[in-house]
Amino acid sequence: MILAELVVRHTRKHMPTRRVALGELYLPMTGPAHGCGLLAAVVAENVGSLDDEQLDDLPRLLHDVGRHGISVPRIALRHRLQTDVHGLDRSRHRLLEEDGRLIVELDVHGAPGPQVVGAIMAAGAMGSSVRSRAVRAIQAAIAQPGVIPEPFVVRRLLEGIPIMRPPTAGVGPIADAYSEIDTGSWVGVPAERRWAMEVLGLRSDMGLSRTDIQQRFRRLLRLAHPDQGGASDGAAERIAELSEARKLLNHDAQAEEPDSAS
Repeated sequence: MILAELVVRHTRKHMPTRRVALGELYLPMTGPAHGCGLLAAVVAENVGSLDDEQLDDLPRLLHDVGRHGISVPRIALRHRLQTDVHGLDRSRHRLLEEDGRLIVELDVHGAPGPQVVGAIMAAGAMGSSVRSRAVRAIQAAIAQPGVIPEPFVVRRLLEGIPIMRPPTAGVGPIADAYSEIDTGSWVGVPAERRWAMEVLGLRSDMGLSRTDIQQRFRRLLRLAHPDQGGASDGAAERIAELSEARKLLNHDAQAEEPDSAS
């Protein structure tokens, strides 16, 4: 049984931009207040990875959120908060009841910073009557980084949401024009490699060839470039994602070539 759920949408871990948006939310704040428990667990798991400047900014940010909620778009903890989820990765955190146990399921494939920001955004999106309760839960988690209180049992997902593909970076002109993404299982494929394969239209069961990677990159680059008819809005980011996907897969393909040759 799902008792609470928080989906954070964010820039992929290796990308230079820092963008965060909220996805699906189910954060009950009355009765046992399972929403508070989940927000606290997400923050406790990730807050220890923030740098000193971000930690210094947290008290003021939480004070403002507690009093006024949170406005979007804006900058917080050096991340751009937005509502648009186009091209963003997804981290899903849940509080579950399984056989009488409370399971905190934490998606840890993404960077820690966006998870903290996402939890604060979720608190800020709540009504004033319950928002302060969520902020207090986050403040308590910040005071004890890394400590997820009993009776929660922690389950960490190292490769993201199981049996679910992340959204592709090429949604829109790129994916519509050239895509061979299948609906097969990506279980066992590391999240970064899975993202890169989907950006270039590679199926989960396909091997890596540097020649094929380069051909796909060039074709998608032409489609993404404004001079070739691609949309100018977001073109720089789409091109950067294609370049990063090519770089990542070329590295993997080079590492696999000796094995394939033998």
